[in-house]
Amino acid sequence: MLSLHKLMLFNLTKKKTESTNLARLRALPLFSDLKASDLQIINNLLHERDYVKDEIVFDEGEEGQAIYFIFSGSVLIYRQGRPVDGKIAELSSGQFFGELALLDNAPRVAQVRAAEDCTLAALFREDFMGLLETHATIASKISLQLSRHIGQRLRDAIHRYVV
Repeated sequence: MLSLHKLMLFNLTKKKTESTNLARLRALPLFSDLKASDLQIINNLLHERDYVKDEIVFDEGEEGQAIYFIFSGSVLIYRQGRPVDGKIAELSSGQFFGELALLDNAPRVAQVRAAEDCTLAALFREDFMGLLETHATIASKISLQLSRHIGQRLRDAIHRYVV
């Protein structure tokens, strides 16, 4: 049985971690329209994991099942098997990737690996679909921001190839 002191310490540590995660989420553009109570709901759906440098997050061709948020560190996105000339992007803390996985079951179009030790949080499609049913307003706000983000990426890509 936990002593009262240990239980209080556990609760204090848990609250500090939740507070840190809420601040991290608040900083992400995808969640900019959400209230603190909404962020808490999202935080409860996230699956946080640490990755070591060069560890693969997912491979090109895998079914996309989650969007990933970078809480610390950075990741490299590149065409699998082309580590020298296939680099697509390097993303760091406060950014996210794999967002198309929330929308469809299509295979991943690139490989992602940790560029350094990092902490990522995943929101799985199944959890997001559940959010659509239980908290439609929150899910619709996220969907709108996600659409804007994808639209901006598309405009950037067109601009790179047309100009």
